[in-house]
Amino acid sequence: MELWQSLLLAVIQGLTEFLPISSSAHLLLPSGVLGWPDQGLAFDVAVHVGSLLAVVVYFRHDLQVMARAWLRSLSFGARDGEAPRSDENSRLAWAVLVGTGPAGLCGLLFVGWIDANLRSVLVFALATFFFGVLLGWADRRGARAAGVSQVSLKTAVLIGMAQALALIPGTSRSGITMTAGLLLGLSRQQASRFSFLLSIPLISAAGLLKGIELSAQSEPIPWLPMMLGVLVSSL
Repeated sequence: MELWQSLLLAVIQGLTEFLPISSSAHLLLPSGVLGWPDQGLAFDVAVHVGSLLAVVVYFRHDLQVMARAWLRSLSFGARDGEAPRSDENSRLAWAVLVGTGPAGLCGLLFVGWIDANLRSVLVFALATFFFGVLLGWADRRGARAAGVSQVSLKTAVLIGMAQALALIPGTSRSGITMTAGLLLGLSRQQASRFSFLLSIPLISAAGLLKGIELSAQSEPIPWLPMMLGVLVSSL
């Protein structure tokens, strides 16, 4: 892959990650439409890590508050003689962690098969159409009343199960989690907020695992295009 191709793909990732359209599927379009070589899942994960950096910077204050509250909810996070405390920030932190489980488990079990069999323009088109219609329906039907602080562990698991569908190319991770959030009563704003918070542990884990996998292989690793992709997609 040429450097200018990796640059363009990183721009595509940066523009599509924060919209309820599948950034992963749009990264497939140049290879399917323009005849470029498939950049592979490793590059896709790399540019997603770039988008993750942008999310972390944007939510940095929320993450600090949630992290401190989560530690206080644990026995070792409490002061001497102080009982563990639970508040809306610690519950939100637990909801994000619990909601990450389904997609993480499905990714470990099926990502190899999906990478080998579902990275096609046809799958992308069908999934984009179906889940786009589903998001529009959910936006009309959802109660849109609850705040993100009201996300229970059960709700988090259900949204997390929906997030697992984003492993299918063409299924927007943000779109499918917002769809589930809307159907479970969250407002548009809060469904979007929870969706992006939910992306942080998942993309972090995927980036770490892919980095370990790349480091263990004997073939040359195209670090320059990948690092350029991370930088540009984060901007």
